[in-house]
Amino acid sequence: MGASAEILFGGLFQGSLYAMMAVGLALVWTTIGVFNFSHGVFMMLGAYLAWQFVDIGLPLPVVLPLAVVAMAAIGWLLQASVVRPLIGRPNIVLVVVITTLAAASLIENGVLELWGPRSKQIPPLLEGNTTIGGVGVSMHQIAIIVITPVILAALWLFLNRTRLGLALRAVAQNEDASLLVGLNVTALYGLAFAIAAALAALAGIFLGGYRFMSPVMGADPLLKALIVVVFGGISSISGPIFAAYLIGFFEAASNYYFGLYWTPALLFAVLILTLMVRPEGMFARSSRSLA
Repeated sequence: MGASAEILFGGLFQGSLYAMMAVGLALVWTTIGVFNFSHGVFMMLGAYLAWQFVDIGLPLPVVLPLAVVAMAAIGWLLQASVVRPLIGRPNIVLVVVITTLAAASLIENGVLELWGPRSKQIPPLLEGNTTIGGVGVSMHQIAIIVITPVILAALWLFLNRTRLGLALRAVAQNEDASLLVGLNVTALYGLAFAIAAALAALAGIFLGGYRFMSPVMGADPLLKALIVVVFGGISSISGPIFAAYLIGFFEAASNYYFGLYWTPALLFAVLILTLMVRPEGMFARSSRSLA
């Protein structure tokens, strides 16, 4: 029971963080058609902003929405400055990879200069620990496992039940038709980046309450999110969510049975096998959609 419970909670916790990251990547891809390689830096910067707000004395319930809104604004600004001017170019995917990597390096080094290299940590969402199935887990982890599906469900409701969300889905499915019916496609591009940055910030705040933060803390989650979207398929939102939890369980089981050393190699083996067998992703759809 102990092994099963450890894998279960480890998979749910890691899958929750990966889902938050992967959904943001998929949202930007399905809407604009580019990969945002500064997504990991969004996660890190959101955590550092939250730490700064806590450091000046703000309570955590105020810090969470404040940091998320701030990161949404930063995501919109990054899209307007390094992505929007490139829209329409024939090689936009490659160029945006370069520009977002450059922006990520700039932000990462800026954080290092501003806050220094010393590790920091955000207060957990809930204090204390408990034992379930013979495995000790923190209340912070349980809170993340519970909150993440609520956030993802709220995103689904936004995309499927609101006019703004339906407009985003329309742009993802057919940009030309969206322009013809009068949608402000440029503004919707910015909204997609803002939502993705907000989700990454939440993931960073969740992770920053569990382990120490550093300016490079977003690199590994970004890599795992890329594995998730390749495995699940980046043409929809639901595919990466299912894939995130599957990868989370796989990683937890691999850590338990094979150790931390072999887990990255096994994850990349899964990635290569997926690309060989079903390159569009295990849960991919025939066309881009935000469903």
